[in-house]
Amino acid sequence: MFDGVLFFPVTPFTASGQVDREVLAEHLRRGLAAGPGGVFVACGTGEFHALSPEEHGEAVRTAVETVAGRVPVFAGTGGPLPLARRYSRVAQDAGADGLLLLPPYLVEAPAAGLAAYARQVADASDLPVIVYNRSNARFDAATAAELARHDKVVGLKDGVGDLDRLSRIVTAVRHELAGSGKPFQFFNGMPTAEVTVPAYRGIGVDLYSSAVFCFAPEISNAFYQAVEKGDRHTVERLQREFFHPLVALRDLVPGYAVSLVKAGVRQRGLEVGPVRAPLVDPAPEHLDALRRITDAGLALVEDIAR
Repeated sequence: MFDGVLFFPVTPFTASGQVDREVLAEHLRRGLAAGPGGVFVACGTGEFHALSPEEHGEAVRTAVETVAGRVPVFAGTGGPLPLARRYSRVAQDAGADGLLLLPPYLVEAPAAGLAAYARQVADASDLPVIVYNRSNARFDAATAAELARHDKVVGLKDGVGDLDRLSRIVTAVRHELAGSGKPFQFFNGMPTAEVTVPAYRGIGVDLYSSAVFCFAPEISNAFYQAVEKGDRHTVERLQREFFHPLVALRDLVPGYAVSLVKAGVRQRGLEVGPVRAPLVDPAPEHLDALRRITDAGLALVEDIAR
């Protein structure tokens, strides 16, 4: 099970468009040096939606080899059911420790259908699965509790932000599993999750994914340490002076939640290539803004450390 900041690496591409395993390995090494609680490869920030099963396997295998057991490595899966099953098996064959189940492709579905989808993907491999509650895969409390009984489902990650609904899910799952001894964890998976960490922790959801960790682990770790210490002043200062400006920039263009992160990695000195269509790379003026925001955040971390 997880503890600490969760690292969701980007997927680097070469100039000719292939997955760049060498650069991915270096990206992972730099992240590992900053002490994450786990690595989630080829997931949302890693452009899972744009990877073939073969490329997905390359990314997962690279992560497993580079991490070498220091922290758990979970891999993305999802999309159309036959492909989701295939991605799950590819991840298992590549040595992943578990799976993050992203939403099915496009369609809206009732709770019973979402539960059947999650069960069938979970049954496609021997790996534990964290179910992602977001977009067109929104689970209600009863369905989440039902899925939590599945022997391979070990967590639920929320990317919706409906704290009323999530509070009911958390309560229902914990009641369902009470006395079973089964470990189960909840995750804050909102874009730029640091903005909502205090609110999520208020309902007992302590873990979160940090996209910022990809390109500015110093800022991500400073925030995490402030949260853990209950240093509300530092938490709010980091939110006000770094995370809120970053969110304002992110919200200017759809897909910037991924492409700004990849641009941030490039700006910190690692050539990870562009994002794949349908995402777009940030405009020049937005790259300038990202650099200013990052520089301000790094300066703030230095000031906090004094």
